[in-house]
Amino acid sequence: MRAVIIGAGIFGASAAYHLARAGADVLVLDAVHPGKATLAGAGIACPWVEDDADADRYRLCIAGARYHRDILAQLDQQFGTDIGFAPVGALVLSDDEARLARVEAQLAAHADEAPQIGTVAPVSPARAREMFPPLRDGLAGLSISGGARVDGKLLAATLLRAAVAAGAEVRQDSASLRREGDRVTCLDGSGNPIAADEIIVTAGAWAPHLLRPIGIAHPVTLRRGQITHLGLNGVDTRKWPVVLPLNSHYFVPFDDSRIVVGATFEADVGFDYRVTAAGQQDVLNRALAVAPGLADATLIETRIGFRPFGPTDRPILGRAGGIDGLILGNGLAATGLTIGPYCGKLVADLALGRDPGFDLRPFAP
Repeated sequence: MRAVIIGAGIFGASAAYHLARAGADVLVLDAVHPGKATLAGAGIACPWVEDDADADRYRLCIAGARYHRDILAQLDQQFGTDIGFAPVGALVLSDDEARLARVEAQLAAHADEAPQIGTVAPVSPARAREMFPPLRDGLAGLSISGGARVDGKLLAATLLRAAVAAGAEVRQDSASLRREGDRVTCLDGSGNPIAADEIIVTAGAWAPHLLRPIGIAHPVTLRRGQITHLGLNGVDTRKWPVVLPLNSHYFVPFDDSRIVVGATFEADVGFDYRVTAAGQQDVLNRALAVAPGLADATLIETRIGFRPFGPTDRPILGRAGGIDGLILGNGLAATGLTIGPYCGKLVADLALGRDPGFDLRPFAP
């Protein structure tokens, strides 16, 4: 079976990995777009604190977090090197005791189906500062031992490396689609057709432009995220937890004395790949309000990612209606680095004609 995958973020890289391992002939086409969500994402793997009101989406998050451990074990066995995942735990913070109690109750309610949550324990303000020293006084929280950080760029590269080792080809090139009746042909950047039994589009925020010429109004919009990297010279941050204040922003520590903070959620900006004064101000003001101890940190860089959002909170996963051999995967939004590897497996199963073992009907395009 010949599969062409358009887009090599963590979603497409995972699809390529699973298809190649199954023996498919895989070609990955990836245009070099600035602002790819996988490359900019801070890297939080702790989806259990998401709102669980949409049961189908929450079920996908739970399955995605569970699968993270499986695929990482496969990659570690194959490569035996750092593949961008560290189970450092997570710290959920708030000065609102009622909100923390609701989060704790939610985690307890899902403990049986998501044992990866690990141990959940209340944390005093003093203990919270021991775990993450830059915090301000007075913030209590919950410690979640199963939380982790993910280096999306490294994990996606490792998945592609494993796909290539299994026989896949990865090519930096743009792609377009041409429809002929109920079939679609993929064209490379020079307009040459590429033979394929299955075409999988995992192009994120760029997918609507790709699909429009073949009559698909793909309901994905982008939100620009500005994510700032701060350096704490000489401070060992390797074992600091991911910090999730209940205000949509976050802190992700990495091994090189680096703290990633963010992010903005900016709609209606198009593909405007810029760090803006207002965006930088928003990120830093929110960060320093929670962690004033970062005020003297070095501002290393600010990355920009265009996150793809569907019309609802649910990702888009499945075959395109009325077109043979076309599979769409998109709309992972802020959970891409957590559920991307699992979603890649799911669309690979679809392409191979396998039962994915997960009900995808609620996520159909």
